[in-house]
Amino acid sequence: MTERSSVADLAKTLREEVDRYAPGERLPSSRALVDRYRVSPVTVSRALAQLAAEGVVVTRPGAGAYRAEPSGPAKPAPGDTSWQEVALSAQTAAGPVPRSVDASGVLVTLAEPPPGVIEFNGGYLHPSLQPERALAAALARAGRRPGAWNRPPTDGLFELRAWFARQIAGPGGEGGPTGADVLITAGGQSALTTALRALAPPGAPVLVESPTYPGMLAVARAAGQRPVPVPVDADGLRPELLAAALRATGARVLVCQPLFQNPTGAVLARERRREVVRIAREAGAFVVEDDFARSLAHEDAGALPPPLAADDPDGVVVHLRSLTKITSPSLRVGALAARGPVLERLRAIHVVDQFFVPRPLQEAALELVGSPAWPRHLRAVAAALRPRRDHLAAELRRQVPALVQAAAPRGGFHLWVRAPEGTDEAALTGAALRAGVAVTPGRPYFCAEPPAVHLRLGFAATAGTAEITEGVRRLRTACAQALPDGAGGGEPAPA
Repeated sequence: MTERSSVADLAKTLREEVDRYAPGERLPSSRALVDRYRVSPVTVSRALAQLAAEGVVVTRPGAGAYRAEPSGPAKPAPGDTSWQEVALSAQTAAGPVPRSVDASGVLVTLAEPPPGVIEFNGGYLHPSLQPERALAAALARAGRRPGAWNRPPTDGLFELRAWFARQIAGPGGEGGPTGADVLITAGGQSALTTALRALAPPGAPVLVESPTYPGMLAVARAAGQRPVPVPVDADGLRPELLAAALRATGARVLVCQPLFQNPTGAVLARERRREVVRIAREAGAFVVEDDFARSLAHEDAGALPPPLAADDPDGVVVHLRSLTKITSPSLRVGALAARGPVLERLRAIHVVDQFFVPRPLQEAALELVGSPAWPRHLRAVAAALRPRRDHLAAELRRQVPALVQAAAPRGGFHLWVRAPEGTDEAALTGAALRAGVAVTPGRPYFCAEPPAVHLRLGFAATAGTAEITEGVRRLRTACAQALPDGAGGGEPAPA
């Protein structure tokens, strides 16, 4: 049983028992609860914190937990908020036009599934793969640095900017950005938001890969921009379709992920890399390069192609990356790199939106990437992701062959699979969750009509191969219910 499910179970038990106590009466001590329920002190602490957040108990440091006093008078009936529908609409010459901000494609990978559900939808490393000790040590060292809690430069600590610039430029470094070309952001999503707001006004078309990262589509739509799809294949973005889309729309921005693209895992082919930048340059358009997965290369990835920004003297490429995916969801430290007048616009929007990234986080990031633990962590993750990837691919072929896999990527944290024609995507994802495995539906990855029903199945958020085997077994059960004509097929998992 996981720590999360233990906390939920204990909180449920205590919630039922607390009625036996009078308001203000003290509950048993934490030590007594540990002995009674045979759980860890951490589980007791978290369960009590959950009940305190619900208003069921009140905790007093050093004194224990007490049943909360009865709440005050009943809440008044809610007011009439229907007027907000008009206020939140876009005002045009023809009148108000309803608009919305859809975060569903992002939340599906951020929402914590119920206890006992296997996470094939996770977008971050499993806790066992996160460098928790190294992060704790880095944060402790950062806290002892002189001025660690002072206001940082708005562009970010220069040492950290210079480190990111070296990572982007690569070993040679002659054609890449310098520290002066880099802004420190609060993670990759923040960098993406800043870039799109800086480069395209509301109503403008923005070219995107199809399929692509739903969080980027959400950012564009929230800014009032119009995402326009440019299909990808096994070799990444198709240059001839990019050129056609630029001519047809007059777009001035392309957003792409040349390395281990999300969700297909494709790597932009060598012969296409210069072609994409050349086509954008001739059209007077920027290329926003989301290099989110460079640190998630697997053990068998071989030499990686350099970022598009590593050789970009004309400032066509606006490059972004983050430390979050390779470390922890809470280390929200990323970078934007650009050259020319666009850097000043990026800087202005970044300052208006955020002021700056908290200095302790920046100092901790510097301590982490400069420590001997950093290269060891990168090697450990690369070694751990490869067997998870291969095991998930093999189990899908054996147990659910009806789900057709794209080529297994040599980086990133997921596989992209296609369901048989006639599959109801909502029915399949719902059946999977009822069977105890959370999967990511493919529809949010397309800004236009999808060509087929897809699923994104992650392996980085799993505890290991045993959990992957069980997750695929549960998915097989769901497919037997939801795929047309029982197309799940395959062998059952061994007992």
